[in-house]
Amino acid sequence: MLVKITARAWSLSILASLSRGVPGRQAPLVAATGAGRTAFAQSLAHLIDLGLIARNPGHGHPLRPEFRLTPLGQQVAPLAEAMMRAGSGPVDTRLLRRAWTVPILTVCRTPHYFNQIKSALPPITDRALSQSLKHLVAHRWVERTTDLSLHPPRPHYRAANAGLDIGTVASTAH
Repeated sequence: MLVKITARAWSLSILASLSRGVPGRQAPLVAATGAGRTAFAQSLAHLIDLGLIARNPGHGHPLRPEFRLTPLGQQVAPLAEAMMRAGSGPVDTRLLRRAWTVPILTVCRTPHYFNQIKSALPPITDRALSQSLKHLVAHRWVERTTDLSLHPPRPHYRAANAGLDIGTVASTAH
């Protein structure tokens, strides 16, 4: 489910905003997330397809929100808010919007080799995993250390700093 939620860039931001009490109308949500209208609409449709958000039947009335959290969405939204809080700052938020960031951080709460991470996330490609790990290491959300006791030496990865906090919060979503 976590991989599905994070497949769209603004999904976590939308869920976190609704959890914080931002009205469920499009204009306040777009302003709260900072998303462009097209990307926002795609992420919102994705969350509706996942059953986390539903259209309010009375959405035409100006005092009623257009969208509301479903019962499943009410369980997931506080977790999304906690993940957004753990990764605070503009660079962190951009990194958090990347599709594989949260699933990789969840797996890397303990040290893992590249192939172990890939096995834990079956739909990920080698290239997507490699690029994601490079970004996470560059932002210090993942530590890369080399195991010199093996021949040839192999690097392993472990979530660190805000990455460990986000991975820990995300693991409770399972």
